[in-house]
Amino acid sequence: MQKKPEVANFLKAITFNRPEWIPASVSFLPATWLQYGKSLEKIVLAHPGLFPQYQSGDFLKIKLPRDYQQGRWVDVWGVTWEGLKDGLANAPVESLAPLRDWAAFDSFRTPDPLMFDWYGQKIDWEEISGNLQQAKNDGSLAAGGLPHGAMYMRLYYLRGFSNFMLDIAEHHPRLETLISSVTDYNLALVKKWLSLGVEMMFFGDDLGFQKSLPMSPDDWRRYLKPSFFKLFQCCRKACVLVSLHTDGYILDIIPDLIECGVSLLNPQVRPNTLVGIKKFCQGKVAVRLDLDRQLFPFATPTELREHIEEAVAQLFLPEGGLLLSAECGPDVPLNNIAAICEILKELGCRAI
Repeated sequence: MQKKPEVANFLKAITFNRPEWIPASVSFLPATWLQYGKSLEKIVLAHPGLFPQYQSGDFLKIKLPRDYQQGRWVDVWGVTWEGLKDGLANAPVESLAPLRDWAAFDSFRTPDPLMFDWYGQKIDWEEISGNLQQAKNDGSLAAGGLPHGAMYMRLYYLRGFSNFMLDIAEHHPRLETLISSVTDYNLALVKKWLSLGVEMMFFGDDLGFQKSLPMSPDDWRRYLKPSFFKLFQCCRKACVLVSLHTDGYILDIIPDLIECGVSLLNPQVRPNTLVGIKKFCQGKVAVRLDLDRQLFPFATPTELREHIEEAVAQLFLPEGGLLLSAECGPDVPLNNIAAICEILKELGCRAI
């Protein structure tokens, strides 16, 4: 089945095959829809090139996933999550981390990766398989993925962040066993998705702080690189593209991520800078640039234009390799959301 034009262009951009336009996406946290409602919808409907699938009233049908609801709940791994406000992402409660004490590791059992999702709901693989086939029949992209934070972040969800950092620093003897357990869990999921015929796999792990990695690059290579290599190479050997979203500073390990097999990298501008991203990525790996979310709430429309136009000027190549992404939280004024959409439209960007 021939791919839809926007999907074909998306794939050309990732594979440096001279896309016709820069693929771009503008997304909104559920809290943004809850705050602005109809006013936000008006902007979305005015930009069908960026939101081709959106229909009037769709925002009224939004159902908050459990990890975007207020309150506490426990996931299938035993991690306790807390949401402070509907529509914003929950955070793990560190003091209740299930493996906060290594003594608990002796009786800890990894959940069945093919039986339940991380919410604890039974996975309907037959339905998923049907959806993938339908996507192919429609000329869409048959994509799969792991939950956000499935590898590195899952480790500190289980141990608690402070404990996990100490484990790394002290080279705790039980750490590699825990890492292997989480890696095997994720690898089983990846292999299942591959068996169903996915064309692209999406991964998300926030590997960096604002100005640095949370550990030395050498420790990252020792403890985490082998896991990402296994997961990504499993996909690449099956001729499946690999997308990785990661917040924070990652410049020191971008060559490693490329070596692991990432096809499309989604880095943030502010911690990595356009100069750094250009140095380590341009012509080497496709970049879905995460435009500066920390700028969006406070900038003027003129400043937004300067930021987006500079990003394109620095990173654009006729061969491809550049995609743009703008995520807007509820703190971004409506006029700035409208400006972002209008600027992308004027630059000839269209939906991914």
